[in-house]
Amino acid sequence: MMATSLQGFVLGLAMIIPIGAQNAFVLSRGIHRNHHLLTATLCCLCDLVLIGIGVFGGASLLAANPLGLALLTWGGVLFLSWFGVRSLRSAWRGQGAALADSAQLMGVRSVLAMTLGVTLLNPHVYLDTLMLLGSLGSQFAEPLRPAFAAGAMLASLVWFYGLAFGAAALSPWLARGKVQQAIDVVVGLIMIALALQLAIGALTAS
Repeated sequence: MMATSLQGFVLGLAMIIPIGAQNAFVLSRGIHRNHHLLTATLCCLCDLVLIGIGVFGGASLLAANPLGLALLTWGGVLFLSWFGVRSLRSAWRGQGAALADSAQLMGVRSVLAMTLGVTLLNPHVYLDTLMLLGSLGSQFAEPLRPAFAAGAMLASLVWFYGLAFGAAALSPWLARGKVQQAIDVVVGLIMIALALQLAIGALTAS
């Protein structure tokens, strides 16, 4: 059981750690101490649900619905492109931009909407949790699947809360004007690169 949970934990980290839309957004909220724990909690809850669905049979449902996956992909392309342009615009405006008009401070509703957007409108989340972790978890004997799922879920909790607390702790340095501009540029480029990757993949598949 412990060995299976450890496998789930390691594989879960391997899927979550590479920088992506979720990580970039959690990092951004942590730097500004702007509902960063709410952001991390929502990311974890989404991951926990998707991992559970994937390990216990949801992977086959996603694979069997190419139209739904295509619609999700193009929705993700539009959302990530918009978010990337928004971050680059914030970097361009720099410290002269009013915080209320920048991508820095958000209300609770905006944070909830953006967190759900970078999570549920990003097909990579489904591929990582439902397809990859789900397929790997379903290969274990049925009594061991809960242990694998628990390990993968723990990885999500450790990573997102660690990222949120770490960014908040380092925020006095990370929130400096030049550093924040650089982070906004990196986040913007990551979002646009992910959008292009999704678009190219969708066009190639069709």
